Amino acid sequence: MPAVHRIVFARAVAVAIVASLAAGCRSTSSVEAGELSAESAEGLSAGTETASKEPATEAQRFGGRFGGAEPAAFTEVLSDPDRFAGRRVVVEGHVRRACSRRGCWMELAQSPNSDSPACRVTFKDYGFFVPTDSAGAHAKVQGSVRLRTVSAARVQHLSEEGAKFRDVQPDGSAKELELVATAVELRRHL
Repeated sequence: MPAVHRIVFARAVAVAIVASLAAGCRSTSSVEAGELSAESAEGLSAGTETASKEPATEAQRFGGRFGGAEPAAFTEVLSDPDRFAGRRVVVEGHVRRACSRRGCWMELAQSPNSDSPACRVTFKDYGFFVPTDSAGAHAKVQGSVRLRTVSAARVQHLSEEGAKFRDVQPDGSAKELELVATAVELRRHL
């Protein structure tokens, strides 16, 4: 695809994403400013799936292709996030919950147990979403590990979509481990 067509396509996708966000989730991501990374635009133009409300019966893939990231034990990432901060990894876990409005985030846990360690997974540049009914699925996720402080307003917003925070500060903000995903594979056990 010529560079000019990729740019036009990326801008059209960014406009469509911003329009869909206006109807549901809102974020302070760069997509709202009309920007989309070349990696996300490539993944989208490669024919990636979009989120649907239909339950998955086979593997469903979202985002770009897997590759170029180191496999890591999810238990190690959760127990020592400082060691993995800023690194691209591939981990596997259990989807505990997902955004109930648009599928723009999910919570990935070590196991289905409600008290097992977990982290939030967001999707690079809002370039793709997962089904809103993803809870209960097994997920393989490729992304960058990030430690961050979530503002009180964002904690409230995410909580309204079903998110839970374990480390809420007195000012309402929360510290959390986040995976910024570039590729996701979901599988359900029938």
